[in-house]
Amino acid sequence: MDTALALDTAACDRARLARDARFDGVFFTAVRSTGIYCRPVCPAPPPKPRNITYFPTAAAAASAGYRPCLRCRPELAPLAQQALAGQAVQRALALIHAGFLQDQPVAELAGKIGLSARQLQRLFVERLGATPGQIHATHRLLLAKQLLTETTLPVTDVALAAGYNSLRRFNTAFLQGCGMAPTVLRRQHHPLAADDGGLVLRLGYRPPLDFPRMLAFLRKRSLPGIELIGEDSYQRVLGTAERPALLRVTADPKRPELRLQLDAVDPRLIPDIVRRVRRVFDLDADLQQVHAALGDEPLLARGIAERPGLRVPGGWDGFEVGVRAVLGQQVSVAAATTFARRLVDAYGAHLPGMPSEFDRQFPAPDVLADAPLESIGLPRSRAATVRALAAACASGQLDFGPGQALEEFVARCVALPGIGPWTAQYIALRGLGQPDAFPAGDLVLQQVLGHAQGQRLSERATEARSQSWRPWRAYAVLHLWHLSGTFVGEPS
Repeated sequence: MDTALALDTAACDRARLARDARFDGVFFTAVRSTGIYCRPVCPAPPPKPRNITYFPTAAAAASAGYRPCLRCRPELAPLAQQALAGQAVQRALALIHAGFLQDQPVAELAGKIGLSARQLQRLFVERLGATPGQIHATHRLLLAKQLLTETTLPVTDVALAAGYNSLRRFNTAFLQGCGMAPTVLRRQHHPLAADDGGLVLRLGYRPPLDFPRMLAFLRKRSLPGIELIGEDSYQRVLGTAERPALLRVTADPKRPELRLQLDAVDPRLIPDIVRRVRRVFDLDADLQQVHAALGDEPLLARGIAERPGLRVPGGWDGFEVGVRAVLGQQVSVAAATTFARRLVDAYGAHLPGMPSEFDRQFPAPDVLADAPLESIGLPRSRAATVRALAAACASGQLDFGPGQALEEFVARCVALPGIGPWTAQYIALRGLGQPDAFPAGDLVLQQVLGHAQGQRLSERATEARSQSWRPWRAYAVLHLWHLSGTFVGEPS
């Protein structure tokens, strides 16, 4: 199959010649005369048009025999979202990027989303130009390339971090995929280390990104003792009680990238950390698609004009988001923060030797499943809901893993006592990064949408109003919440 046929060649030409960062990761340019593939933003002189082939993914270009460019570095491109038109492909991609194929065959991946392996292979080749296995292999290779370029990690640690269990296999795969040995690439670069000697990684996104507004949202809902969110940075403790580590995220002032600083981290945790940071800051969002879907609604068009870089703030951990959502039921954000502080102080593991801002771990589900949470001031019914949520997570009845269907996740949540559709949709929005999550029962949404008629919309009417915004309703939620200050006062 000629995967170039799936792309608008004229649009790709325009984006490539303009080096338009809004198309970064949406397609890749392969150059037959050099045998390499590049991002649309590559600063190299434009190749002759007759030597160009466009591919929808890096894996498609790699499977056609092209090597990643050393100058524009395809590993820095954000993930594309063209697969959202097909939920099965979207869910499978989320699982692949979370490492599912590291230990499981493609047949297991297909079964998890309700398809045969043959069906899944066909969908991937049709829509992405590569098989699931090729997507996984390219993802691993590009992560290794980034770590070799940007860090001083030993090659063995790079191989482990990228999911290679054998250094020999890693060396062979890297030579085949990049045209050089890992040590040769390492010698060509001088990594940028943090002041304390930690690792620094570059995380690309398609502009715009309103980083200060994202930080303000997260700061208001931060977990004391675990997170510290300033005016220009996000910091958090992670890892285990035996080996805690710190991360810090800041914005690059010159490029559409965030800088992720990691201190004392186990290299094997790096892929998961990167995935979580990308979700927290919604770095793979394609706001061109989002704005095109929402722009016909006058209210949302106004929100987009006022806040073009607004994205959906994610959560570091789904269970944390779920507990925090329950703590916030029927109270203000400030009150929920007070409850969260008490809960972490009472039941979170203490991390000796860490600074006071980062000396706690969020309590695990099995710790909260039987905890007498009334002792921190929670009403009896809300304490019971937290315990039910924790017990469901501890038993595996509910999880926050990638690749879940929104409707199925919400159904499992609302089956728990004390969790209604609003809470379930909010957890899906922030804890899973579901772009179509929409809490139609939200009072602020109903008030903003009904303001022109002088009355609050019903939940059913709010749900109906949102249908034309799919599959990007979560972005509509954020815009409407921010617009609410104009109409009904600041949301809690």
